Amino acid sequence: MKDIRAVRGKGFLARAIAEGEHERQDFKYAISDARKIARTLSAFANRSGGRLLVGVRDNGSIAGGRSEEDVYVIEQAAQMYCVPEQTVTIDALKAEGGAVVIRAEILPSEVRPVSVREADGRLRAYIRVADENIAAHPLMVRAWRHESDPERAASLMGDNETLLLAALRDAGGAMPADTLLTTLPMARATAERTVVSLASAGIIGFRHTPAGFHIIISE
Repeated sequence: MKDIRAVRGKGFLARAIAEGEHERQDFKYAISDARKIARTLSAFANRSGGRLLVGVRDNGSIAGGRSEEDVYVIEQAAQMYCVPEQTVTIDALKAEGGAVVIRAEILPSEVRPVSVREADGRLRAYIRVADENIAAHPLMVRAWRHESDPERAASLMGDNETLLLAALRDAGGAMPADTLLTTLPMARATAERTVVSLASAGIIGFRHTPAGFHIIISE
């Protein structure tokens, strides 16, 4: 890994910072913990991709980064802590006054989940909700894995699937995940498998709220 020569980026940085932090953008004043950065990369990769700007405070003011050291931590996060390993495009931008901001961009992953190897050795996947990284619901993770299963049944609409969708429609199209799983007239394990099948097919989805995860009928 070598230092990256900074290129002009005042115009881009002004536009990006004006957007603030959101589902596809995160500001970092400074970075030192590769595992924490891996959580952001996981959250971006499991959704629609995203951009990390290092050397920018939460309020949008530019502090400047430590080019070589920041690049090393980001690469370490993508290669050592993300499972599977992720590819991140990294460059350095010159800001007003000569400060340097590191820009790291990651595309949505073709294979989900993208998990993080946590300190206890467990793998945990994240999603991006507004400007936060949230641990993905276990059923969401199972649905992602089911997406890539070549033996997934072509026809999904059995009695259990019909009951689940009817329950969601009766509730206005959304219901807290735990409430739905305990309401359905079937064993919880069966309800979970039904959620996984329908979610992997894109028929239902997950929405995170301050009260927790809801299962919703996809638009």
